Amino acid sequence: MSETLETLRRTYHPPIPSLLQDLARVSLSTTNPTSSLGDAEQLKKLFPLTFGRPVLSAHLGHERTRQPLTLGVLFSGGQASGGHNVIAGIFDALTPKSRLLGFLNGPSGLISGAQKELTREALAPYRNQGGFDLLGSGRTKIETPEQFLSCLKVCQDLKLDGLVIIGGDDSNTNAALLAEFFLAKKCPTRVVGVPKTIDGDLQHPQLPISFGFDTACKVYSEMIGNIAKDALSAKKYYHFIKVMGRSASHIALECALSTRPNLTLIGEEKKGLADVVKEIAGLITARAHVGKNYGVILIPEGLIEFIPEIAQLMKELNHTSDAKALTPPSRRIFSLFPENIQKQLLLERDPHGNVQVSLIETERMLIELVRKEIAGPFGSVSHFLGYEGRAGFPSNFDAAYCTALGMTSVLLIEAGHSGYMCAIPNLKAPAFEWTPHGLPLTMLMDLEQRAGKQKPVVQKTLVDLKGKPFLKFAKMRNTWKLEDHYCCPGPIQFFGPEELINSIPHILVD
Repeated sequence: MSETLETLRRTYHPPIPSLLQDLARVSLSTTNPTSSLGDAEQLKKLFPLTFGRPVLSAHLGHERTRQPLTLGVLFSGGQASGGHNVIAGIFDALTPKSRLLGFLNGPSGLISGAQKELTREALAPYRNQGGFDLLGSGRTKIETPEQFLSCLKVCQDLKLDGLVIIGGDDSNTNAALLAEFFLAKKCPTRVVGVPKTIDGDLQHPQLPISFGFDTACKVYSEMIGNIAKDALSAKKYYHFIKVMGRSASHIALECALSTRPNLTLIGEEKKGLADVVKEIAGLITARAHVGKNYGVILIPEGLIEFIPEIAQLMKELNHTSDAKALTPPSRRIFSLFPENIQKQLLLERDPHGNVQVSLIETERMLIELVRKEIAGPFGSVSHFLGYEGRAGFPSNFDAAYCTALGMTSVLLIEAGHSGYMCAIPNLKAPAFEWTPHGLPLTMLMDLEQRAGKQKPVVQKTLVDLKGKPFLKFAKMRNTWKLEDHYCCPGPIQFFGPEELINSIPHILVD
């Protein structure tokens, strides 16, 4: 019985956009040349062969003869539900005599040449399944001249017509750099990126959301709804729930719209630490006055980086692991934290040399600071919803979205384009009406200070405080503070009414 759902999901056929059902009849139209999000002159010098290219849009054209291709594909970075469907979409879009090679364990497999051929039989067990276990993934960054030359040799030796990199902002930055390098070396391998990150911070007006976001938010929302029901039943605890979102609060916002907690902190509002603590303490006090000594508080993982005083503290800690070397204001903030939080702030750094935000128990930190703020005791429970949302069965939305993205990557490579990201701007429409696009990776980039150097990066997108999703949330959140409007969305549904099984993320709905 435990494998019944896995078996049934393998037989599911996601809807295919009508424009992708016969690639021989699809052409790509172009717009005007593009620029970048910032630092255009510097980026133009770094990407002389790929900067300024036009956006590509699919449309029906004259029928053409399609040639067999040899493509490579890899996963890069953390898991996101739907990745296997991207690969299935690539495979299904290829002509019968084509070959698809999967690089093992992320970019390191590309550097070393570790790969395996992906056949229909090899793919069959992974269709509509979660995780990246077909190939594995990794966070190796392609940075050194030796690494770039190794990738070049591997692609040339395998005679790859194209390389598809499935990843987030850093991974797609690598895709842009590889595309430029290959063109400079006259290597025929075209490089295309696919937008993957559950954080939802890979966005653009023509790229509404990255894949995996919908599934992750649905998984987290089920858990948050269950916790809210428990709070309403026991009536004695405040649940401080931290959700993933390293650099942006998109997940917290989406889950708030799904579950209606009493308080949701949105990092992009950039409230001071004292204001955040007073807001939580005020909520607890106000609810106590009406006999409610329980509640649900949602916290984005990256909240502390948006709090100005803590952002400054972390900036200083990125350059020292000695608390005594901090400036007096930062030392004062540091002293407010419990000892365990202080230790977490001084732990081993990430690959960029920065404090590892994911290791900091923000939810517990806030509990301790609020406890000092209010007069009476309050019951509290802390949670962190993280890995639970990264590798589940993809929702029908993500299954269809990823399949379409995979097919779009083949369309772009067949047309000879490199240095592009696959995108579908009209995700609010039914899947059959989706229109595949190709966005030049350089139009999503600017320069960023990393490890003391200015480096080109695909820019993360924060929550827009003037955007419709946030304004919808802001309109309702005061009502949720004292009144309990908790919503329990339950688990992801794959069978049943259309509005239940094919729902799209709240942030895509006007």
